[in-house]
Amino acid sequence: VTGGSSGIGKCIAIECYKQGAFITLIARDENKLLQTKKEIEQYSVNDKQVVLCISVDVSKDYEQVENVLKQAQEKLGPVDMLVNCAGTSVTGKFEDIEVNSFERLMAVNYLGSVYPSRAVIATMKERRMGRIVFVSSQAGQLGLFGYTAYSPTKFALRGLAEALQMEVKPYNIYITVAYPPDTDTPGFAEESKTKPLETKLISETSSVCQAEQVARVIVKDAIVRNFNFSVGSDGYMLSILTSGMSPVTSITEGLQQVVCMGIFRIVGLFYLGSFDSIVRRCMMQREKSESADKNE
Repeated sequence: VTGGSSGIGKCIAIECYKQGAFITLIARDENKLLQTKKEIEQYSVNDKQVVLCISVDVSKDYEQVENVLKQAQEKLGPVDMLVNCAGTSVTGKFEDIEVNSFERLMAVNYLGSVYPSRAVIATMKERRMGRIVFVSSQAGQLGLFGYTAYSPTKFALRGLAEALQMEVKPYNIYITVAYPPDTDTPGFAEESKTKPLETKLISETSSVCQAEQVARVIVKDAIVRNFNFSVGSDGYMLSILTSGMSPVTSITEGLQQVVCMGIFRIVGLFYLGSFDSIVRRCMMQREKSESADKNE
C-alpha cells in the first residue's frame, strides 16, 4: 500500500490485515510509518502476519521504487495486490496556483502510481494473477472549481487504468479504479484550510465519508474484480455518467449503465447548474465587496 501511513491508505492496510494479509506500507515519513505499523499489528488474525515498512518517495526515482519493491517481495513473497494510494492536493484559482504545483501533483498523483505498478507488473504476469488498485477521486470524474491542478492528475489515472486493464486481463490481472468522495482524512483537513469559497460551497452539496467505510468498499471491489468503485448514491450516479468505454465486471453492470444513463444525465445537469450558480454568486459578491472597498 503506497501512501499507507495515513488516511485511506492506512485504513485499506488495516482492512487487508484483518483478512490475514501480509502488508508492505510505503510512504515518505518513516516515523509515521512505524506508528502506523504498531496500529495495524493490533488487528492481526494469526502470529505469522508481518507488516513491513519502506520509506521512499514513489514519485521521484523509478529505479529506487523498483529496488525497494524487489526487496519487499524477497522478504514477504510476490505482491498479490498493489494499492496506489499516495497522493496530495492543491486547491485554488488556476491563475493563483504556482506553476511548479502542477508539476508536483502530476508527479505524486500520477507517476507515484505508475512507478510502483510498473515495478510489480512483470511478476504478476509471470504468476498469472494479481490486483492493482488506483485511488483516484470524484474530482477525477468531474472537473470542479479550484481543482485545475488536482483533477487532471486524477483523470490521468483512469486513462492508465483502462489501457492497462486491456493489456493485463489475459494474464488474470484485474484493475480497480476507486473514486472516493470527500473523505475525513488528514489530507482532506489540510486541503480544506486553503479551499476557495466556491470549492467549499460545492463540496458541501455532498456529505463527507469516513476513511474506514471507503477502505472496506475498495478492498471488497478489488477482491471481486470490479473495475469501478463508488460510494453512496452520488458516487453511483457519477460512475454511471462517466462510464464511457470503461470495462464492466458483469452484463448486469452494463445494463444498469444503459438504463440509468439518460435519467442520471438530467439529474447531473441540475447539479452542474447549481454549481455554476454558486460560482456566479461568489463572483458577484466578491466584485461588490471590492467595489465597496474602492468607494471607501
